[in-house]
Amino acid sequence: MSERFKIRRALLSVSDKEGLEKLAQRLASHGVELISTGGTSKALNAAGLEVRDVADLTGFPEMMDGRVKTLHPAVHGGLLYRRDLDTHIKDAETHGIVPIDLVYINLYPFEATVASGADFDTCIENIDIGGPAMLRAAAKNGDSVAVCTDADDLSAALAEMDANEGEVSRDFSRKLAAKTYARTAAYDAAISGWYAAQLEEDAPDWAAFGGTLAQSLRYGENPHQAAAFYKTGERRPGVSNARQVQGKELSYNNINDTDAAYELIGELGDETPAVAIIKHANPCGVALGETAIEAYQAALSCDSTSAFGGIVALNRMLDAETAEEITKIFTEVVIAPGADEGALSVFAKKKNLRLLLTNGLPDPVARGKVVKSVAGGLLVQDRDFGRIEADDLRIATDKAPSEQELKDLIFAWRVAKHVKSNTIVYAKDQATVGIGAGQMSRIDSARIAARKAEDAAETAGWDEPKTKGCVAASDAFFPFPDGLLQAASAGATAVIQPGGSIRDDEVIKAANEAGIAMVLTGMRHFRH
Repeated sequence: MSERFKIRRALLSVSDKEGLEKLAQRLASHGVELISTGGTSKALNAAGLEVRDVADLTGFPEMMDGRVKTLHPAVHGGLLYRRDLDTHIKDAETHGIVPIDLVYINLYPFEATVASGADFDTCIENIDIGGPAMLRAAAKNGDSVAVCTDADDLSAALAEMDANEGEVSRDFSRKLAAKTYARTAAYDAAISGWYAAQLEEDAPDWAAFGGTLAQSLRYGENPHQAAAFYKTGERRPGVSNARQVQGKELSYNNINDTDAAYELIGELGDETPAVAIIKHANPCGVALGETAIEAYQAALSCDSTSAFGGIVALNRMLDAETAEEITKIFTEVVIAPGADEGALSVFAKKKNLRLLLTNGLPDPVARGKVVKSVAGGLLVQDRDFGRIEADDLRIATDKAPSEQELKDLIFAWRVAKHVKSNTIVYAKDQATVGIGAGQMSRIDSARIAARKAEDAAETAGWDEPKTKGCVAASDAFFPFPDGLLQAASAGATAVIQPGGSIRDDEVIKAANEAGIAMVLTGMRHFRH
């Protein structure tokens, strides 16, 4: 079998017709016969191109509102028959089947239809049947058919034809075939995932996940690890859907950390200016403020050492004054809903700083799935959409928190949700003042958070750490009183935690004896 094959006949059937006319004209310039369907055929005719209708090929008209038009042996035989097998050639001649050497099919826009909020029936009608069937058939016969799922594929095929007198190589067509199966798999994954959600099935018998390549990465967490970034099509504001205004290409760690930063900032809403500074997917400072610059300065003061080379997330439009403050230290990425011209001018002076604009905030209570690979399998769970308001809290101690303590407790709790477990967060005046993350014991997290507060005080020249008179949040229950007492010794006057330990009574007694208030959420926020 030759290493190349001639493109003599092409079937075009596309939902997205952008650039179609020019691509089809280039095919026609190679003497390729064009076959098409429905709206694609009309568009090509309108452009003055000679097109053979699929109905002419099959002897059957389109029917059932276009649901049935290409599901016919004349089409699939032309795609599937092997040009190197005499029996296949004989069958094709006997039944008048002509070979189809190239297909260009982009599928009905199911993902976009779902994202638009369309109703059930509309989504169903945007499930493509004939398209995936033809793509898969053509890909199975990839040694004889060049199968294109988007305009870039067809452009690449045309470049091969231009360079090789209308022929394409089998190595090239096999790459197209491999891409085709990934595309149809991702398409089916989107459909099956949507259908399971309609039926409220949290654990269907079969689950599929798919995405499209957004970026090939230089490496993963470490230089010896290969990596790539894929988009799933979910329209959630964040790093996947942000517009990168400037800066170097995002790395694996940049993407991971920026996602963590923006999910946390979404937790704080948009009523009050808020800033989160993230390092290695953990916050090193989070604060609310009267202005964005005040929020940034308060967040930075929590741990200015760790903030160096970190990610900064804001919940509102960036202004020049805040941008100037952010650029005083080295920052890898800044992500925000928007930026004014003054801020853009400031950041433009820092060519390597990556600026991402999202035009929105992620909804902290929106449902979604989180997927993690393990050896031989996938762990799938809901996104942590849990949220506690003041009315949900149960006061467990003799002393109740003050109004200000209550505000700080809820703030600390929302931050703790986004810190790796075990977690202790100290907060005061709607700003973190000490964060202990990712420790094997809760008391160690409490100690580390207190030590960081002491270091911050020394750096800033304060008389005492800001943990004096703070509140403390614990992402899970205190198994013993020691963690709570450590928080009290750091200066905490009120504590928020889930409760649920078999020693809750001991912990409550310890809080009463220490004279601090404690509220229980009944909800934990493990994060691993």
